[in-house]
Amino acid sequence: MQKKLIALAVAGLASTAAFAQTNVTIYGLVDYGYSYRFDSRGFDAAFTQIPNAQRPNSSSQLNAGQQSGNRLGFKGTEDLGNGLKAVFLLEQGFNLDTGTQAGNGLTTTADNQQMFNRQAYAGLSGGFGTVVGGRLYTPYYTFVSGLDPFGAGTVGSYRNVFSSGPQVSGTAYGTLTDPLRVDNALAYISPSFGGFSVTAAFSNNASGNDSTGNNSQNNTVYAVLGQYSSGALTLGANYHYIAGGTGLNATLAVPGVNNVQNFSLGGSFDFKVAKVMALYSWNNTDVDNSALPGAVIAGDATLNNYMLGATVPFGKFAAKGSYIYSDGNTAALGDAQQLALGLDYNLSKRTNLYSAYSWIDNSDRRLNGVGDATANGAYTAATGGTAFGGVWQQGFQVGLRHMF
Repeated sequence: MQKKLIALAVAGLASTAAFAQTNVTIYGLVDYGYSYRFDSRGFDAAFTQIPNAQRPNSSSQLNAGQQSGNRLGFKGTEDLGNGLKAVFLLEQGFNLDTGTQAGNGLTTTADNQQMFNRQAYAGLSGGFGTVVGGRLYTPYYTFVSGLDPFGAGTVGSYRNVFSSGPQVSGTAYGTLTDPLRVDNALAYISPSFGGFSVTAAFSNNASGNDSTGNNSQNNTVYAVLGQYSSGALTLGANYHYIAGGTGLNATLAVPGVNNVQNFSLGGSFDFKVAKVMALYSWNNTDVDNSALPGAVIAGDATLNNYMLGATVPFGKFAAKGSYIYSDGNTAALGDAQQLALGLDYNLSKRTNLYSAYSWIDNSDRRLNGVGDATANGAYTAATGGTAFGGVWQQGFQVGLRHMF
């Protein structure tokens, strides 16, 4: 379970066999399929149509990376003797539908030309545990995605509504409250003590901008994860704290985030006929946007998120389902819920067909799970104009995934 839980680290790299020389593995994943998304017109709390609200267009597309992001990676170990190993991993994302290199989700051209944008780290592993440094998955992401029946992929992903932060004057803070990876990071993964293990991580580059990633600006991430795994039972708890600091606010060009905190508690139990998962997450963003015109949040913006899920294997099939509810503490954040269903068919151990459907019910202050902290509750649509919260969003996907 440690490999599944801590993708940033290295359980998959540390083999019990000794090697006389460096052992390097080339691996990857390709994923391609069809997606269809469609929304209904927005309504307010009184079920009255919002004046001038856009009807979001439906979207029919051939897309790559729907169940899992396409990637090409290199990982390796070298036996240094006395139980000590050197470990490394370099992993690049790419767009299978266009053949281009995938960006890392940031805004500048340089950011999106990042070569190993998924993970890149080196470290040492031994009886003391594992220490790695570089660009890493956060303990939060590996823990929560490991409990999501959809593995944080497809339209059924928990990330649609589960942990998005507030939007303030057009800037969404979801990537801060729900970070996947952090740069300039260092992590320690303990050995298993009777099924219990600990992961601790630190980064001085919360905002994804290396020029501001220094401790003097307190642009930092602190995280700790404890997990117990024994037989069919897995339990875990994660806490992370992100200090805003001058670096973070300058990078986002919006005065506003003092700090972000998250506490997540969850677990799973495998009944053989079905694996059941449950998860709770508390997310608190300390927002200071009182100087912004029309702002309606100045203080703590809190989201409480809940998820119940299950995976039911039968033959080569696996049925999946989850229900997620996200509750904001202010009218500006509102609430959202998602129901997702999926079915996979395993052609082999490395190749599967997948399908997924999800339905999202947003309050009138939310769209795509994000709560708007400006006065009018409006969002800038990708195609221009204004799209309002309060829509029912739906999506359907089918595709093929192959791992090598």
